Amino acid sequence: MTAGAPRPGVDAWADRYATETTAVVAARSRAARLGGPPPVEPAVGATLAVLAAGGGARAVVSIGSGGGVVGLWLLQGMRPDGVLTALDADPEQLRAARRAFGEAGYPAGRTRMIFGTPAEVLPRLSPGAYDMVVCAGPPTEYAGHLAAVLDLVRVGGTLTCHGLLEGGRIADRAARDEQTVAWRELARTVREHEDLTSAVLPIGAGLLVATRRR
Repeated sequence: MTAGAPRPGVDAWADRYATETTAVVAARSRAARLGGPPPVEPAVGATLAVLAAGGGARAVVSIGSGGGVVGLWLLQGMRPDGVLTALDADPEQLRAARRAFGEAGYPAGRTRMIFGTPAEVLPRLSPGAYDMVVCAGPPTEYAGHLAAVLDLVRVGGTLTCHGLLEGGRIADRAARDEQTVAWRELARTVREHEDLTSAVLPIGAGLLVATRRR
């Protein structure tokens, strides 16, 4: 089976296992109407919640808000006193995320919403201060700033990037589109980084996971 190829039975079962709350379902519906990159699949969202819970995440950055879907999953796993920083260059997506967090009952102090591109926002964030950095948008939006993204992750913290197995293009040597090339370069950089231990999880559209060891 080609990496990223459809697995209707397996993928559907994994997504059904990851039961979504009413707030996540509503956020997913709004995100679909807005267009743009599809939000993380339920199985991927549940994995992010598990990673956040396992790491006792208190400070998390989401690059790309996905209308609040990824943020709601992360908040489920984060510590009760944790703060999620969501940045997005699409104001509609950011407004949808703010609405989703409010409808889910999270107080304003649990989330920080920042409008802007990674190039504009990343230099304003504190290096080494985050337990998790979750990249939920297209790689072309942040791959050129990967060093700055990695600098945010504390030792023992986690980086995740969603979507690299979409359509199986990363495994197709003939695929040379901008996004696929960006995924290949990003995945290679993470794999070869001497401070990171990484793996690719074949769930949803694919999740690249890395932990900073030093």
